[in-house]
Amino acid sequence: MSDADEREAAEARLRQEYAETTDRLRATTADFEAMVDASAGSNADDEHDPEGATIAFERSQLAAVIDQLRTRLIDVEAALARVEDGSYGVCEGCDGQIAAQRLEARPTARTCIRCASRASV
Repeated sequence: MSDADEREAAEARLRQEYAETTDRLRATTADFEAMVDASAGSNADDEHDPEGATIAFERSQLAAVIDQLRTRLIDVEAALARVEDGSYGVCEGCDGQIAAQRLEARPTARTCIRCASRASV
């Protein structure tokens, strides 16, 4: 497979992931807003209501998922920008090539495995 073919395949994967993540973000945000709207009119006291802790926990979980999805969109947008400028697949740590297997498993990877393992220590 040529470099141009690999770049096109990577861009297609990233665009698909962007669309799927956008859909998940939209649905999760709607779920969160529905939960907030449903509890807005209630007189629930989270501290004393046995269901209050569950509602607060679920709301917190959805908020965390929304944050993760937003971060994922930022990562995918950055990867698409790297595809556009020709730096996709180049490690930001050592300027070496990121292995195709790593990019297949993690299309938004910015570093090679060696640099990523150094950063996590």
